[in-house]
Amino acid sequence: MEIRAVMSLPLSCRFFKSTKPCVPPVCASLTHRYRPSSSLLLRCRPPSSLTARLCLSTPTAMGDLPDAAMDAVQRRLMFEDECILVDENDRVVGHDSKYNCHLMEKIESENLLHRAFSVFLFNSKYELLLQQRSATKVTFPLVWTNTCCSHPLYRESELIEDHALGVRNAAQRKLLDELGIAAEDVPVDQFIPLGRMLYKAPSDGKWGEHELDYLLFMVRDVAVHPNPDEVADIKYVNREQLKELLKKADAGGEGLKLSPWFRLVVDNFLFKWWDHVERGDLKEVADMKTIHKLT
Repeated sequence: MEIRAVMSLPLSCRFFKSTKPCVPPVCASLTHRYRPSSSLLLRCRPPSSLTARLCLSTPTAMGDLPDAAMDAVQRRLMFEDECILVDENDRVVGHDSKYNCHLMEKIESENLLHRAFSVFLFNSKYELLLQQRSATKVTFPLVWTNTCCSHPLYRESELIEDHALGVRNAAQRKLLDELGIAAEDVPVDQFIPLGRMLYKAPSDGKWGEHELDYLLFMVRDVAVHPNPDEVADIKYVNREQLKELLKKADAGGEGLKLSPWFRLVVDNFLFKWWDHVERGDLKEVADMKTIHKLT
């Protein structure tokens, strides 16, 4: 970026050290993170007029950026969202961009592990809501998975450790973002954290997951309005319908694929927990002390 663009930034911008280079985000993004070679990280939220000046004075064209073909919405999330880095005991050790956290090269070379959550939302008929991830998702596009899978972000409200409140706050936020489920339909205190699992799964040669995943269950009837930028399709399934889905996926029928984290939960926990969903005593099987390391 030219010096004149940097000099025009507002005084509210903050400078601090970063040891990891990062790719400049799209100029139209509301939150800018530039990591120049000097390793200074500049963060600011400029007004729209300044955003326009920055774009005009930046010599790098969109086509020159790495991953230029990436969907604009997914690119914004990749560079703006800061995931919570943890160790294998779920202790917070830092934060990094969603982009860096999902690069298999960094996952392998730096052992980047981030906190995540998976929501399993059942209706009053004890059917599980599934979603098919959109075709524009960077990792695991068009795979079928549980109701909502995402990450708590490195922000005060989502770092709260007490009874996994930060993770539950993030789950409520993403149910609205992805499925249009209103916050009042999924009260934070109604999420039941049942357990945690640690897994690693490549998506393709470049992208993948390495997550410490909180498994959150809830039984509620909700209105669903999927966001097409995030979700290609949804369906409710009972136990037998899910078993049929698993058979199709195993046989490669209709090109059906399931996310690796959903399959791990299905194979290790889901059907025995389903009994407790129907009996209304899910809290009896909750175990938030154990971190299950699954492959």
